[in-house]
Amino acid sequence: MSLELIDVHKSYPMRGGRKVIVAGANGRIERGEKLGILGRNGSGKSTLVRMIAGVEAPNKGRIRTSMSISWPIGSGAGIKPTLTGEENARFIARIYGKNEDRIVKFVDSFAELEEYFLMPVMTYSSGMRSRLSLSISLAVDFDCFLVDEALAVGDTRFGRAFEERIQRSGLILISHSPALVRRLCTRAAVLDQGILTFYDDLDEALATYNAL
Repeated sequence: MSLELIDVHKSYPMRGGRKVIVAGANGRIERGEKLGILGRNGSGKSTLVRMIAGVEAPNKGRIRTSMSISWPIGSGAGIKPTLTGEENARFIARIYGKNEDRIVKFVDSFAELEEYFLMPVMTYSSGMRSRLSLSISLAVDFDCFLVDEALAVGDTRFGRAFEERIQRSGLILISHSPALVRRLCTRAAVLDQGILTFYDDLDEALATYNAL
């Protein structure tokens, strides 16, 4: 199982021309691999995340996958603010064909939202939303986790649980932090001025990124 980028192009119309996000990207990520995608602010990482997640389509080329990939964890995507925490957990369970009661029980226990679990997510703080999103994702056995740099993976219960979970699956980490990529990934790619370059040597990728 894998995810493959095949001649992927993405650009947006702007005054005076088009802004190129990705120009002819090609790459392959196998199941179980831990890949970091590095890029400076404004380089187009968020757009690339949406394309990998299937939320947005390339202008040209395609992204082909034969493994289950999570929604972008850390960005708040996949959570419906008008639903309660429990309703969101059940909704995700139905989408992925999982046992609803098992998913709800895990999320209720792990997220520790107490009475807020039965309240609309729009009433949550940003930290509570993150806990709900991460708890739901940990309850589903994805082949690969797609993680936005906004996710705080530190020495916390959530961070440790997440790092333990990705040992059993793959990871695509979108980040501007070389330290985080070195900690969690074994390969990396660098997105710069529309060019997405994959590196098998992590040190080479980080050196290239640091030189930008």
